[in-house]
Amino acid sequence: MHNSLVAALDIGGTKIAGALVDGNGAILHRAQRPTPAHDDGETVMRAVENVLAELAASPLWVRATALGIGSAGPVDASAGTVSPVNVPGWRGFPLVERVSHAIGRHLPITLVGDGVAMTAAEHWQGAARGYDNALCMVVSTGVGGGLVLGGKPHAGPTGNAGHIGHISVDLDGDLCPCGGRGCVERIASGPNIARRALENGWRPGPGGDTSAAAVAEAARAGDPVATASYERAAQALAAGIAATATLVEIEIAVVGGGVAGAGDVLFGPLRRALRDYATLSFVQRLTVAPAVTGTDAGLVGAAAAATLGQGEAAVPAGRG
Repeated sequence: MHNSLVAALDIGGTKIAGALVDGNGAILHRAQRPTPAHDDGETVMRAVENVLAELAASPLWVRATALGIGSAGPVDASAGTVSPVNVPGWRGFPLVERVSHAIGRHLPITLVGDGVAMTAAEHWQGAARGYDNALCMVVSTGVGGGLVLGGKPHAGPTGNAGHIGHISVDLDGDLCPCGGRGCVERIASGPNIARRALENGWRPGPGGDTSAAAVAEAARAGDPVATASYERAAQALAAGIAATATLVEIEIAVVGGGVAGAGDVLFGPLRRALRDYATLSFVQRLTVAPAVTGTDAGLVGAAAAATLGQGEAAVPAGRG
C-alpha cells in the first residue's frame, strides 16, 4: 500500500523512542520516554507501553502495517526476547509478545539489535546507500555494529550479527565485561578512550570534563596523551574492520555514534591504521565514512528492518 506506514521502537539505556515512519524514511509522528533503566522489568515495560499508547493516539496509527523494534542487546530475534546489558531488569524479557499484547491489533513485529537497526538505516538512507556489502558501527559508550551482505541487512539467526565490539584485537589485552579479552569495545569506546587518557596522565580542563569529547578537544589542541588515546582506539577499530572485510568482503565501513563526533581526530588515524591492517588485494579499496542518519538512526532502521521482515520474531502461537 502506497500510503502505509511502519511503527518503530528504539529501546536504549537512556530513552525509549517510538515513531511512525513513511516509505521514504521520514518520521511523521514521534513519542519518547526516559528509560527507567534501574527499575524492575515491569516498570521499563510500562514506559514502552506509554510510548506505544502515544503512537496509537495519532490518527496516522491506522496506516501502520508493521512494527519494527531496535533494542540494545543482546537480543534474541528468534525467541522475541531481549536482555540489554544496561537494563538489568530485562533478562530474557519477552518483548515481542508484550508489545503484541500492548498494541491490541495484529501487526507483524520484527526485532533486531540496535547495531543492526543503525545499519539498516545507513543502508536505506545514509552513507552505506548503494553499497551491497557494508559494515556499519556505532562507537559510543559501547561499540556495536551490523552487516549488509548481498544488498540486504544481515541480522543473523538471533539478530546480533556484525557485533564488532566483541571481536578480540588484543590477545593479551584487558578483560572485557563480556568475559573476553582485548575486545574492540574495551579499547575504542568513549569511556575507555577517556579512561586510558587519564591513566596516562591527561588532565581535564578547569571544568573537570573527563568525557571522550573532552579528550578529543585536547587532541585537537595537540595534547600528545589525548592524541595517543584516540590513535589506540583507531587502531583497534581498524583491526576489527579489516578482520570483518577479510572475512566477508565489505566495501565500506560506516562509523557513527558519539565518538565518531571527534571527526578527524578519529578518522585520520583510523584511515592510516587501516592501510596497515587491510593489506590483501580484495580489501585494499575499503572506504571508511562517517554515519549520516544521526540520532534517528535507531527509529529509521527499526522501520527499515520491519519493512524487510529481517529476523522476524514470531509471537508464540496462541498468545498473540
